[in-house]
Amino acid sequence: QLQLVESGGGLVQPGGSLRLSCTASGFTLDYTAINWFRQAPGKAREGVACITSAGISTNYANSVKGRFTISRDNAKNTVYLQMNNLKPEDTAVYYCAGGPLCSRPSSWGQGTQVTVSS
Repeated sequence: QLQLVESGGGLVQPGGSLRLSCTASGFTLDYTAINWFRQAPGKAREGVACITSAGISTNYANSVKGRFTISRDNAKNTVYLQMNNLKPEDTAVYYCAGGPLCSRPSSWGQGTQVTVSS
């Protein structure tokens, strides 16, 4: 069974950067599309970015385009979310989720908190 663990969250000032990691165990990520979602208190969960299994295609929410980059290193069984120029509205718990397609996430991590504040 695919197990995903997020790491890299923390507290950062506006304009700062963080890199989140989503590492898989128990299963190879070679054939798995990975999504990043986020959920802020009192708000609905939002899809942030997705990368297909081969890394050929990526897509992003409009709110993060140009600031966030999703990438993968299948040799390390890890997907990354590089977040630059962070804003207070990026504050949320960030989750990675894997599945056969970006539109079909089925395995979820526990989440990592990102807080953007001065």
